[in-house]
Amino acid sequence: MHATGNKKLDPKKPATPRRKSPAKTAVKKTPAKKTPRKSTGTRKKSTRKKKPQQSGWLRWLMLFGFKISLVVCAVLLVIGIYLDTVVRDRMDGQIWNLPAVVYGRVLTLQPGQPISLQEVRRELDLLQYHKVRNPQRVGEYSSSSTRIEFFRRSFDFETGPESQRHVMLTFDKSGLKSIQQVGTKKPLAYVRLEPKMLGMLGSTTAEQRMFLPREQFPEVLVDALLVTEDRDFYHHDGVSPLAIARALFANIKAGRTVQGGSTLTQQLAKNLFLSRERSLWRKVREAYIAMIIDYRYSKDQVLEAYLNEIYLGQNGAKEVHGFALGARLYFGRPIQELRIDQLAMLVGTVKGPSYYNPWRNPERARQRRDLVLRLMMDNGVLSGEQYEQAASRALDVQSKAMIATRQPAYFQQLQRELKQKVGDKFTPGTGLRIFSTLDPLSQQEAENTVAEMIPKLNKKAGVSVETALVAADRQTGEIRAMIGGSRPGYAGFNRALDASRQIGSLVKPAVYLAALRHPERFTLATTIDDKPIALKGSKGTQWKPRNYDRKFRGEVPLYYALAKSLNVPTVNLGMQVGLGAVIDTMEQLGVDRNEVPKLPSILLGAFTLTPFEVTQMFQTITNGGRKSKLTALRAVVDLEGNLLYQSVPKASRAVPEQAAWLTTYGMKNVVSQGTARFLLPTFGWAALAGKTGTTDKARDSWYAGADGREVVTVWVGRDDNKPVRLTGSAGALRLYANYLQRRQATALRLDWPSKITTVKYDRQPNGTLSFNCSGTQSLPVWDTDGKLKAQCTGNQPKAWIKEMFTW
Repeated sequence: MHATGNKKLDPKKPATPRRKSPAKTAVKKTPAKKTPRKSTGTRKKSTRKKKPQQSGWLRWLMLFGFKISLVVCAVLLVIGIYLDTVVRDRMDGQIWNLPAVVYGRVLTLQPGQPISLQEVRRELDLLQYHKVRNPQRVGEYSSSSTRIEFFRRSFDFETGPESQRHVMLTFDKSGLKSIQQVGTKKPLAYVRLEPKMLGMLGSTTAEQRMFLPREQFPEVLVDALLVTEDRDFYHHDGVSPLAIARALFANIKAGRTVQGGSTLTQQLAKNLFLSRERSLWRKVREAYIAMIIDYRYSKDQVLEAYLNEIYLGQNGAKEVHGFALGARLYFGRPIQELRIDQLAMLVGTVKGPSYYNPWRNPERARQRRDLVLRLMMDNGVLSGEQYEQAASRALDVQSKAMIATRQPAYFQQLQRELKQKVGDKFTPGTGLRIFSTLDPLSQQEAENTVAEMIPKLNKKAGVSVETALVAADRQTGEIRAMIGGSRPGYAGFNRALDASRQIGSLVKPAVYLAALRHPERFTLATTIDDKPIALKGSKGTQWKPRNYDRKFRGEVPLYYALAKSLNVPTVNLGMQVGLGAVIDTMEQLGVDRNEVPKLPSILLGAFTLTPFEVTQMFQTITNGGRKSKLTALRAVVDLEGNLLYQSVPKASRAVPEQAAWLTTYGMKNVVSQGTARFLLPTFGWAALAGKTGTTDKARDSWYAGADGREVVTVWVGRDDNKPVRLTGSAGALRLYANYLQRRQATALRLDWPSKITTVKYDRQPNGTLSFNCSGTQSLPVWDTDGKLKAQCTGNQPKAWIKEMFTW
């Protein structure tokens, strides 16, 4: 029996061929016309089974996905090559724009030096040495009545690096007696104190940093950083999935962002190469760059870059980056000298320098510091005892956010000299080290003096006054301090360098020196007329100089006229010497002759100079006629230690030593019995020299003075040139006296020149002097041929005169 119906064919088997019908009688028929079959509305099902439709789509999707993957991989490869180039260009070169670090003068201590124990102590305090009972660490010192023991810091001086040194200084009444190495008791010929960091120059960005190599960072700082920010740093490849998961869990648990998953390498990548935008694409790039950095560089290289890059706070308008500069910002000391608790506070600040600012939010900063300390203890970096000791300490940050005090007036002079003397070698942003001549003690006391005295002078004058001060080493000409205005810490118009004002009676020592260099005509005993005079001008006008007190004395000795600052005798003396000779002398003392018109009025200072130029003139006079050009720049060293520039202080003979010595003697009389005798009660022992100056209608108040250490010029006046009603002795001299008391004066010692001898005189009723070997008054004279000495056998310089110069 055969089943009926359609039989489906197995598609996997071939169909069986139909048999042919038996052959029939061939009858030719006309083919019938085919009639179209009517559709029944149903289609006969296919006997073949169709393939699944999704298999084609799957293949297409797989192919499409493969192509997309190739494109993505190609794009990532191109991006990776580009990012790798960017990373290597920066990491292999100079990573940062490094400002030049400016240092003050280097103090060299030597046995026999006339420096007191108190002066050295002040220097150590200024350099932030910590006073202890028994110095054991770098940056510590102890002191007794005759000794100072201290642990000198290591430092890269302009002549090369010097390691830390433990020394003992012994003092006696004359000064520093001996220097010994502690332990070996080996005597030392000298020891240099590292200079104070003054500030930075030449930064072309808003960032400031001091670069330190990895090995100079304390290991405990690195340990604190890793346990706080990236404990898997040495085990991941730049990105830590474990840290990301840990941070995600902590944030979900807290319901807010309390922890980040970025590694130190990612933070470095973000800070160096990316903006601060918050986006997924930035995070992707951050991770990619982090992996490139980790692949290209060692862990220590990455860590070194991070330690110098991290942002830690603000120094005025500048951002402070790197732990080295952060230590200076918060504690005022090198990072190598910070305690564990101080290092922990710095590490805690990394999370948010503003949020954990110790000045604005001290409790918040302390809590963060203690958290870092606890993490250090939990990870075995600290013992329990160390943790308790560190956590019990106060924050001990310095009084205000300040890396170094500002000296804008001095820095202006420094920048001018860098341009003149170093030129193209001074490349901003290359991390140069600049060694200046500034004495931090002198600058500090000058600023304190201005802060105290200007309000008093304002009250005395009845108006607001301005001021300027320049202090220079009397022998080397190195500038030790500079004040450009009544607010020393603010940049602006620098009156010390740019305020050219009439100098008044400050010109008189130059006039008298011009005369005294001709001993055959003039001595300190030479009589000068003090009588009314009238000089005709080129246009028929008359000039009638008068003394300040409106009195005339007839005839006066030269030394007396200088001490009392008498105008008429000075004009008479200058006219006898000749205006040309006076101008020549001023030029030799350091004054630009183009600033001095050839008019009689210049003999009373009717021309303008800046305080800087006045200081140069008096430096030459009080240094025995040897001119040392004023300078603020000592040396420039690049980041590799190469010396780009070095100034060697040298003095050249400008005017005869004897004439300068006699002029300085006359300026000593200004202090002992003349217009500057205000100084005598306090500083009589120091045999100071100086000169007051007052201009017409008391518009300018001047004083230029010298002790054994420095020559100082002070100006007081108004920018609009209106009167201040302060003479030189009532204004500028008072400011100088305050400065000298703060800075602690040293005695003015001058060598006794050859051919200077003492001559005795009798004083006549009218005050003039007459030569007499047995007279009652003595004066030094320049005895060029020895005739005066021969007239009075055994006439040697009197002890009291010698003491004024060799006290």
